[in-house]
Amino acid sequence: MRTPHISTHAGINIFDAFDGFVANEGEEDEEPWAPPNHRRGSRRRKRGRLAGLPLVLKAVAGLCVLTAFLTLADRWALLYAEHRAAEVLKDRMKLTAAPEVDIAGFPFLTQLADGRLQSVRVTVPDVAASRVTLAKVTATAHDVRLDAPDGPTSVRGAGIPRLDGDVLLSFADLNRELGASQVTFTGRGHDRVLARGTFPVAGHDLRLRADARIGRDGDHGIATQIGGMQLDIGDLATYRPGTRASEGLHLTHRSVARLTRETRKAKALFSVPAVIRRLGVPDPVVREALRSDDKLARVTGTPRFIHRAMRLNLIDLALSHPALLKRLGFDPALLNELPRLTRPVLADRLSLGFRLPAPHRGALRLRDVRVEKDGIRVRIVGAGLAVG
Repeated sequence: MRTPHISTHAGINIFDAFDGFVANEGEEDEEPWAPPNHRRGSRRRKRGRLAGLPLVLKAVAGLCVLTAFLTLADRWALLYAEHRAAEVLKDRMKLTAAPEVDIAGFPFLTQLADGRLQSVRVTVPDVAASRVTLAKVTATAHDVRLDAPDGPTSVRGAGIPRLDGDVLLSFADLNRELGASQVTFTGRGHDRVLARGTFPVAGHDLRLRADARIGRDGDHGIATQIGGMQLDIGDLATYRPGTRASEGLHLTHRSVARLTRETRKAKALFSVPAVIRRLGVPDPVVREALRSDDKLARVTGTPRFIHRAMRLNLIDLALSHPALLKRLGFDPALLNELPRLTRPVLADRLSLGFRLPAPHRGALRLRDVRVEKDGIRVRIVGAGLAVG
């Protein structure tokens, strides 16, 4: 039997082709399989993209990087200059802590090279000023001219054509530093400060009340005018330092009213002729009152008697009639100490004034003084100042 001959139109034996296909497929199976590598293509694509960027864009990108480095260098130089300035001010002003220095304007390096800074703001905490501490001093120097004869790295000082700032006397600090007698200060209006608390005198804690008016003392200081000073000895009496009729040691309305119920004290008062004459009680009425408790109560309970008894200055009687005041409830040691608390003595203990330091060159003066919620704020201005 004759084998049929199968062929394609191109004349290729199909069996020979099949055998070759099988042989090739076997050879491919012998090679190990590996995942496709896409990175080579991506790298070629990236290089192709960068290579395709215009030269202008490349220049802009490089300029941005350079600007970033220059800005970083400028800010670093600024921080260094602020730190060095703070350390110098701390040493020269003998401060316990370095102040905050803020140099305004950008860029800083061009200002330094030009020898002129746009503005410099300095904040100094806790500056000693006589008896009190200034809680915060803030000053801004404008158009600062640097003294650097050998270039920006040799700054020896600075000239300040114009300066403005403010000083704060904190009530919290005043209460701590002047409050050894447990006195607290609070603001009242734009120019008044109230002092309230206790004041130790001869072993007694007397209740203190005083008002202080704050004002300028020329162009370089502030002064306090202390008024309404009053020390309360419980509800027994009130001491007001001074020599006027309303000042001195006086019984309170409540203590005089108690005389109508405390017969022993009332009779002790009526038994001293000098006191009775000051009270304006006629002698016949005095004799009847000493014989009758009802009559005594009626006399001491009249509004006229209460008014005159409250006007009686007990300091005048302390030396001549110490036993009488002791019977009324006064401690002799307290009576000896009170006259020493004169108006100047109390005013000095409650004074909140201070003066600005005199600059080595230029002028520094007060512009405004105002009482605020947190303390006394003083506005200052200066011209022609120099540092270093």
